[in-house]
Amino acid sequence: MEKEENKNTNPDNLDKIKEKKDKSKTSENKDLKPEDRIKELEDKLARAYAEIENQRRRFEKEKDDAFDYGGFSLARETLNLVDNLERSKIALENDENLKNTEALKKIVEHLIIIKKDMLSILNKNNIEEIKSIDQKLDPNLHQAMMEIEDDGKEPGTVVQEIQKGFMMKDRLLRPSLVAVSKKTNKKDENSKQDQKSEENQSKSNKK
Repeated sequence: MEKEENKNTNPDNLDKIKEKKDKSKTSENKDLKPEDRIKELEDKLARAYAEIENQRRRFEKEKDDAFDYGGFSLARETLNLVDNLERSKIALENDENLKNTEALKKIVEHLIIIKKDMLSILNKNNIEEIKSIDQKLDPNLHQAMMEIEDDGKEPGTVVQEIQKGFMMKDRLLRPSLVAVSKKTNKKDENSKQDQKSEENQSKSNKK
């Protein structure tokens, strides 16, 4: 058995088997009628053309994506600069030594101008801020970080923006980090009211 297996796995034997198969195919092709032979060649040509067309479309899509989104990673990193400008502004405004000084006003004005210029450059390159405040939470655009009780808003409405999100054309560059509204817990409110009324009762009884 082992000798037979070795014979079958021998490269020379494999070549012979392949050669036999090719010969059988050619003999089958010779047996075909001219009309069938033409039809077979037409099918092969159609498949080859379809494959070439698919490759061409893939290449065109890759080329368009490279042109439209080639700076995707750079754009995402640039957003960190925008965030740092905003953080610097907030830190300076909270500095007790600088509060209500002319120096602080000038620095903040410059930071605001720089931030506006950066956002303008991003907009020119099809990078825009995602609208979040008062919008319904969209998992494709927003990432909820916390819930805030607010009976004046529909549950799941964005009421606070922790970090701005951005789109690059039709692609998400980064989601907005937000806080969303939720209804107040009526049970907690009722229990608090009951507790207060009990305390008031006990006070009146002591008197």
